[in-house]
Amino acid sequence: MSVLEMKAQLLEELALARTRTEQLINSLSDAQLDVPYHPGVNPPLWEMGHSAFFYEVFVFKLLDGTESYNPSMDDLWDSFHVQHRDRWRRDLFPGREETLRYFNVVYDRVAERIRGCELTDQELYLYRYAIFHQNMHIESLIWCRQTVGYPAPGDFKGDRPAPGEAVAGDVEVPAGRWVMGMPGAPMDFAAEDFAFDAEKPRFEVELPGFAISRSLVTNREFLAFVEDGGYRQPELWSFGGQQWLASAPGHPVYWRRQEGQWQVRLFDRWLPLNLDAPVTHVSYWEAEAWCRWIGRRLPTEYEWEVAALGNRPGEVFRRYPWGNEAPDVSRVDMNGRSMAQNPVFDYPAGESPFGCRQMLGSVWEWTSDQFLPYDGFKVDMYPFMSTLQFGDHKVTRGGSCATTSSLIRGTYRQAYLPHRNDVFTGFRTCALS
Repeated sequence: MSVLEMKAQLLEELALARTRTEQLINSLSDAQLDVPYHPGVNPPLWEMGHSAFFYEVFVFKLLDGTESYNPSMDDLWDSFHVQHRDRWRRDLFPGREETLRYFNVVYDRVAERIRGCELTDQELYLYRYAIFHQNMHIESLIWCRQTVGYPAPGDFKGDRPAPGEAVAGDVEVPAGRWVMGMPGAPMDFAAEDFAFDAEKPRFEVELPGFAISRSLVTNREFLAFVEDGGYRQPELWSFGGQQWLASAPGHPVYWRRQEGQWQVRLFDRWLPLNLDAPVTHVSYWEAEAWCRWIGRRLPTEYEWEVAALGNRPGEVFRRYPWGNEAPDVSRVDMNGRSMAQNPVFDYPAGESPFGCRQMLGSVWEWTSDQFLPYDGFKVDMYPFMSTLQFGDHKVTRGGSCATTSSLIRGTYRQAYLPHRNDVFTGFRTCALS
């Protein structure tokens, strides 16, 4: 790809991230912007200001030594320096008009710099890093709407773009040696092989054979656990799970039983529970208990990546289950379009080499592993991207229905505390040995 083509691609990615962020903010009233406190979300205007600040730090300050737009706000837009609860303080943060002005000034300057400056590998890497970081916050703006019960974002279509035929059972993955993760310092690290620090460096691992389900666990399958009294059987729950269970509602957080029928809340609407869709918004503890109830287990994250990508030493490396072509709506539920409301057997074109469906998009999939660095881990430009989560978070894989298409890839690792059920999490399972 030529420099002009790379610049055009960057400008397109920047414009899309900018437009989606503005839509997510401007479609809310002033009253809605003042979201109630919740430990799993941020105030929408803080998300917007923080995203703009990230460009200031990792593009303008790092490359040009440019002073901030408003130096007095630097600590307040920085997630490391401002306490989570303080982000709700109206006396500390500007309102919609001033935050939008700051946001637009920064984005105009970034676009101008991309067009007018030489594009080195370092600059390409930093631009993409900041754009991808913003897309992570677009996902959190979407789950904020779900958490507080706001209307669906404009990207939501509620359609079924890639129907498939029902599939069932497990696939057998043979024992062998497999390639994991992304290169630590590839020649094209700023372009095709861009990855966050927790995905690197690439390594090989020997695994025994295992059997993993072709599909995600459905609402139908999880409902059987609920109706069998799974939330009232402490023997199914680990010690941590029992602690969480003490304040749990006895079913997935956004379910309710109304006039004898189960419903699920999607943003501000209650819908009939789609029994073939993946169970969504379940904690690690719920996934673990369901596995004990049914006599199965969660995959390790290595097993998950092998089942999704099937990369072997000496072969062309797949970034996606189907190869290296960019993801689209025929393969993945992403970009806030369908919101995990379609059957688990849809998206047949996105099937993995072993025959697993929806390993990208739909829901972040819980694995049994703690979130830890790979051997040889090196901190990226942003030192807190991964390091603050090491040790006490669980690994989820695959992205979700709210993840942006530019972030979706088979090596992407996300870390969530095991009690989290406000994010778009679900799971698939493995047979016991």
